[in-house]
Amino acid sequence: MTTSGVTAVAGADRTRPRGPRRPARPAGTGRRRRLPLRVRLRRDWQLLVMAVPGFVILLVFSYLPIAGNVIAFQDYNPYVGDDPLEAFLRSEWIGFGQFQLLVEDPAFWHAFANTLTITAFQLVFFFPLPIVLAIMLHNLLSSRLRGFIQTVVYLPHFFSWVLVITFFVQMLGGAGLLAQTMRDAGLQPWNIMSNPDTFILLVTAEAVWKDVGWGTIVFLAALSTIDTNLYEAAATDGAGRWRRLWHITLPGLRPVIVLLLILRLGDALSVGFEQFILQRDAVGREAAEVLDTFVYHFSIATGNYGYGAAAGLVKAAIGLCLILAANKVAHKLGERGIYSRP
Repeated sequence: MTTSGVTAVAGADRTRPRGPRRPARPAGTGRRRRLPLRVRLRRDWQLLVMAVPGFVILLVFSYLPIAGNVIAFQDYNPYVGDDPLEAFLRSEWIGFGQFQLLVEDPAFWHAFANTLTITAFQLVFFFPLPIVLAIMLHNLLSSRLRGFIQTVVYLPHFFSWVLVITFFVQMLGGAGLLAQTMRDAGLQPWNIMSNPDTFILLVTAEAVWKDVGWGTIVFLAALSTIDTNLYEAAATDGAGRWRRLWHITLPGLRPVIVLLLILRLGDALSVGFEQFILQRDAVGREAAEVLDTFVYHFSIATGNYGYGAAAGLVKAAIGLCLILAANKVAHKLGERGIYSRP
């Protein structure tokens, strides 16, 4: 072939139509090669060592006690035998007998109804308050003032329930500051700490004072992740403060709100033991009996441990159903929830 022929073939190759080129892959993308387990353990051994204490605590206090739920299906007697293992092996198996007694017990259903009522009330009047407080603190221009207010409002979280209730007794009790002030003014003091009709308002106020500041930490962290350019662009377009709140702030907080709401629903039947057991005698069992105090008084205090284990299993099963249902609703709303769709 002559030189001119080679040139002609090369020109034909350059003018021949070709298919679409594959776009160049950006640097740093694509599937990364998974490192061997030995390499990852050597790389992250410091983090693994730091996680060991938390793992041990979780194992000892959360997972190992799950095995004890077996006594819910026994007529468990801790005094049979010389040790707990022998008592477990020698106790009579009764199947679902404890659950049948639980379903037929009106005291259980009263405690269950009280727990749901208090949970629903706190979900409506307590759950939104950390969101409101976080938004207010986030809008403060002075970082020093914001830090001071945040420290003051979340400090009560570190107080025990004994100290919190003692504080409320000293302020609102029959011999407290409010009652003394009203007597000095010639007024009849209000019955707040021992009134069963307003007990739900009292426990909600105590929970708000103790934990509302601590709950703002999560929402303040979520607010810090919202791009400030969105607020500037919205303000340039003429959006006022309320429109920026509705269209930027709340959508930015929605994933966190949904996640915490799901977790709160899963823990709906655990409204607190110490808070209610300390005030049960003052307002009476009808107002202050919840599932946690029911388990204590009707099983642990009487030695009927299988009955209490059955109540705990029913409570856990209902909580699991609430988590699954709330997570399903979150998926319907386009949120991820606590786990993504399979």
